[in-house]
Amino acid sequence: MKKKKNAWRENIEAILIAVVIALFIRTFLVQAFKIPSGSMLETLQIGDQILVNKFIYGVKIPFTDGRVLIPFKDPQPGDIVVFKYPEDPSKDFIKRVVAVAGDTVSIVDKQLYVNGDPVTDEPYAMYSRLPTHVDNMSPVQVPENKLFVMGDNRDNSHDSRFWGFVDLSAVKGKAFMIYWSWDREEFGVRWHRIGDLLI
Repeated sequence: MKKKKNAWRENIEAILIAVVIALFIRTFLVQAFKIPSGSMLETLQIGDQILVNKFIYGVKIPFTDGRVLIPFKDPQPGDIVVFKYPEDPSKDFIKRVVAVAGDTVSIVDKQLYVNGDPVTDEPYAMYSRLPTHVDNMSPVQVPENKLFVMGDNRDNSHDSRFWGFVDLSAVKGKAFMIYWSWDREEFGVRWHRIGDLLI
C-alpha cells in the first residue's frame, strides 16, 4: 500500500514540475500564436501557427504591464512582432515594425518613406493595383518608447495607419518560426511551411 502511495505522489510531483516548466517557458521564453487573418500575407498565411521569442527584447516581470527586468534590445525595423492591440489589450496582434522612436513615417502613392527616404528593401510587402484610402499618409514622428507597425499585406491591414503607435511595453516578442500550418480551405496541412524561419 505504501508503494502505491509513493507512486501516486511521484506521478503528481512529475505533473506539477512539468506544469511549472511549461508555464516558465510560456511566460519568459517562447509562446505559440495562431494567425487568424490575412494582414501579413504572403509572409504569414491564415492558419499558420508560429513561435514567438519572448526574451529577445528583455525579460519582463509578470503582472506589471510589460515592465522589463533585464533589457536586451528594442525591436528594429523589419522585425515581426506580437503585441497587445492598443484598442483592446485583451487581443494579440502581429505586424512588422517599419519605424522606431525618432523616425518620421509617411506614405506617398503606396510608397513608404522613413525619414524622407523611400523604403525599397521590402520584398515581403504586398500591394493591390487598385487605389485605397491608405495610399497616402502625412508625415508623423514616432514618439519615444513607441513603434510604427504595418502588415505585409499593405492594402488589407489594420495597423498603425489607423490606430497609431504601439508602446514598447505592449510588445510580447518577436516571431521567428512557423511550427504548424493548416489550410482550412483545402482542409490539409501545408507541410512545406512547417519549420520556415520568419524574416
